[in-house]
Amino acid sequence: MDKLVIWGASGHAMVVADIVRLQGIYTIAGFLDNVNPHRRGAVFCESVILGGEEQLAWLSTQGIKHILLGFGDCQIRLEKSQYLLSHGFSMPVAVHPRATVAKDVIIGPGTVVAAGAVINPGTQIGCSVIINTSASVDHECEIGDAAHISPGAHLAGQVTVGAATQIGIGAAVIQHIRIGSGTIVGAGAVVVEDLPDYVIAYGVPAKIKRNRK
Repeated sequence: MDKLVIWGASGHAMVVADIVRLQGIYTIAGFLDNVNPHRRGAVFCESVILGGEEQLAWLSTQGIKHILLGFGDCQIRLEKSQYLLSHGFSMPVAVHPRATVAKDVIIGPGTVVAAGAVINPGTQIGCSVIINTSASVDHECEIGDAAHISPGAHLAGQVTVGAATQIGIGAAVIQHIRIGSGTIVGAGAVVVEDLPDYVIAYGVPAKIKRNRK
């Protein structure tokens, strides 16, 4: 099998690694950790931490071109995915075998779909998105690059979520809602009105509490 490296070495990286191994397409050559340089060489999740971002050039010389992002920060995931694709790396799609994805769903490179997730027909999902554990995305939704639909969050039909936006754990979004880029929807929120870019909103119903910029 081709070799793959996961960029990230914490809890979400463990989830990504499990999905990759269950798919049986790639073997994991190691992990990258930018945050903790002292972990280089440490054993992690049945593999090894190779170092940080500085290892990308070396990986390329070794013929390792497949990389998945294994961390949750949406804005950084957006930036790093753009960097990887522009530098010739491949970002496979990782879908857990116990996720349910309609056959016409379009999924961009580097997206991770976790166990129990449901994605219904007519949906388009961008690059490096996380559709996390038991989240659901109903018909004809549009999910922007590097967005994160957290565990147990539910989007009704024809919802639009902007790039690098996070829908918090257990949140619910009614049909036809548009949520801007860089926005955070808090845990358990119920979104019944459109939300602009770069705000934090939470509550039932969700209200804008402050701007992020």
